[in-house]
Amino acid sequence: MNTIITGGTKGIGYAIAKEFAKKAHNLCICARSEDNLNEMKAIFLNEFPSSQIFTMVADMSKKEDVLAFAGYCLENFKTIDVLVNNAGVFLPGNTLEEEEGALEKMIETNLYSAYHLSRKIVPTMKQAKSGYVINMCSIASKIAYPNGGSYSISKFALLGFSKVLREELKETGVKVTSILPGATWSNSWVGVDLPKERLMEASDIASVVGNLIDLGDSAVMEEVILRPQLGDL
Repeated sequence: MNTIITGGTKGIGYAIAKEFAKKAHNLCICARSEDNLNEMKAIFLNEFPSSQIFTMVADMSKKEDVLAFAGYCLENFKTIDVLVNNAGVFLPGNTLEEEEGALEKMIETNLYSAYHLSRKIVPTMKQAKSGYVINMCSIASKIAYPNGGSYSISKFALLGFSKVLREELKETGVKVTSILPGATWSNSWVGVDLPKERLMEASDIASVVGNLIDLGDSAVMEEVILRPQLGDL
């Protein structure tokens, strides 16, 4: 199977990439850092020799990079089975006080990247009458987070996009799932003084994502909400 993952070198994206590599998927992954991509590729080729790994440097907040990455994926994969729209950015702040441009930056990264990439990749899934689109939303897609500001706005929008895509693709054989994780250990939490059990592990999110594609053709998990056992922070 062939899988595309955006923002696949850190946190949840990396864990999802690893989960699919374990399943012998071929991967096409983008990130902003060439060093991180090369490091990940070397590790995966060693641990998962059955998988082909394609990587490309791309800033998913830029439409031209999104389209270039889409073209790169379509060049390497004749068919695409899974698209994971995972790339995202979190800039804390209150809506009326956050830095100028915060909304634009997070909308471009968290929403537009998924929109533009899906428009290029999903038609190949429709043609094959199969495929899976997984959009990495957030608990912040459902509730307004303190100090979440424009991040929550962008994630509400991503969930809306995901719902629309699900409705539009019902009759095509292509499935769409929105993943809504709560606080999960990633680079965003580096330096935060919290006990380990207060946040989820990225590998747990990846395990759920990996299991989604094993459902039969007649079933789809439309939304998955995951929270730390002790609740939201």
